[in-house]
Parts: sequence; structure tokens; C-alpha cells
Amino acid sequence: MFQLKGFHFDYVGYRKWFVAFSAITIILGIFFIAKNGLNFGTDFKGGTKLQYLFQTPTTDGDVRKAIEKVGIESFSVQKIGEAQENRFIIKLEMSDDVEAVVKKVTESLQASVGADKVTLEQNETVGPKAGADLRKKAELSIIVSWLLMLIYIGFRFDFAFAPGAIVALIHDVLLAVAGFAITGREVSLTVVAAILTIIGYSINDTIVVYDRVREHLANAGKQSLKEIINRSINEMFPRTIITSFTVFIVVALMYFFGEGEFQNFGFAMIIGVVTGVYSTLSIACPLYIWIKDNEAFLKKFAK
Repeated sequence: MFQLKGFHFDYVGYRKWFVAFSAITIILGIFFIAKNGLNFGTDFKGGTKLQYLFQTPTTDGDVRKAIEKVGIESFSVQKIGEAQENRFIIKLEMSDDVEAVVKKVTESLQASVGADKVTLEQNETVGPKAGADLRKKAELSIIVSWLLMLIYIGFRFDFAFAPGAIVALIHDVLLAVAGFAITGREVSLTVVAAILTIIGYSINDTIVVYDRVREHLANAGKQSLKEIINRSINEMFPRTIITSFTVFIVVALMYFFGEGEFQNFGFAMIIGVVTGVYSTLSIACPLYIWIKDNEAFLKKFAK
């Protein structure tokens, strides 16, 4: 395996700084989630999502004026894609007759720019009950994935390893969600898929390091646990960086060149790839050391 000759960093020695930084970022993340909330898409909150393509230069204001003429008060307009594409997404709250409302909106837009100058590319409607149900299932899927990872690591390695891995996963998910709260990006089923991907990617990175730790523990000799952790992380660091960098390139391309859902997926994954590497070093391994150092106390407390 590729190694960085002469490279050795005292990760364990700086673990308190790592943990402090992680704690600060998590607190800030929770603060922004609570303050800004999440911009749930029609998948989760219900409503109608319309995507139009205009053949002539059109602004947000032009689209808003056309919709206001129909008498709709609660709506949002978002321009997507390149500026010259003139593609817009319009979100409407649910109404008694969705088809009639969509028809009026389309006719009003056509009247403002010409019937042959605007095309309805997407019409997506989700009821509020269905949206709430999808949101609950999305939250449940994330929680269940955490629990399954906890059980897997407990049996695959040692239950002392499991808490660090799960806290690291929660850290990664919280920061990814915080990124959407800060930027106001839409949270949809695609974003949930990205979060589940982050969980899988992050736990894989943690397991690789854990596996090397377990291997060295079997032949520890006179080395202390902290020395073994440091040695394991330094040995696996080049592999982690190379793997993460290749994934980062792909998701960065999705973010910078993608549109809509693809861009949001790439945005979530960019955060996940970075935090996944960091959390393995700053949370998973330090928490394992803390558990082993306080094993007697924890067993006594558990009784």
C-alpha cells in the first residue's frame, strides 16, 4: 500500500483540540438548524412543484408578476441552471383543484412571453399527509442505519469501538444537514439518499482504521493503546486521503456542473466526504481511547 515516507503525525496528542473543534462545529450546526430551519421540498411538506423553460430572456420578477395575475399569494420562484437557460422552478401550496391552478399559471406565463416561448417541463404534486409520512420514513431510515451500524461494529470488533463510530456518524449527518440550513438549499428525497450515502462512506473509513487498530492490538507488545492508535491512523492516512480525494472530485463535479437535485446531492456529499475523514480522526478514535481508559468505571456504572 502507498505510504508517505517519514510522515508521522501525533493525532492522539492533539485529540482534545480535535474534539473541541468538533464540539464547536456541532453546536453551531444545531444552532443554524434551529434558527433557520430546513427548506423541505414538496417531497416532504406537500404542494406543487412546476418547472418551466422559457425561450426568451426572463427574470424572476417577470415570472412573479405573471403568477400574481392569477391571484396566487403563497408561492416561490427559483431560477436554476445557467443564466442563459431561463429555467425556473415554481412552488405552490396545495389547493382544491391543482390541475386548474397549474393550467392558469401556465396560461398566464404564456400570455406574458408568448404561447410558444414557454414549456412546462415538470409538474410534481404531493399531498401534505404523504409529505409528512415521507419525512418520518426518511428520519427513521437514518436512525435505523445508525442502530444497524452500532450492532455491526459491536459484533465485528468490540462494543468499545461502536460508540465512537456512531457519534462520528451523527457528527457527519448533523454538519451535512446544517449546510442545508445555512444555505437554504432544498431538502428532498435525493438529499436523504446523499445522507445515507455519507453514513455508508463515513463508517467504511472508520472501519478501515478500526481494523488496523485491532490488528496491531493483537501484536501490541510493549506499545500503549495511544501509540497503537497513532500508528494505525498514520498507516491508513494515505489510503484514506487517496480514496477520499477521488470521491471528492466526482461529487465536486456533480455540484459545479449539475443542476437541481444532482447539485444538492453533490453539495451534501462534499460536506460528507470532508467530515467523514475528519470524524474518524477527531471523534471515533479519541472516544475509543476514552472508553478504554475508563472501562472499569463504565462497567461499574453500567451495573
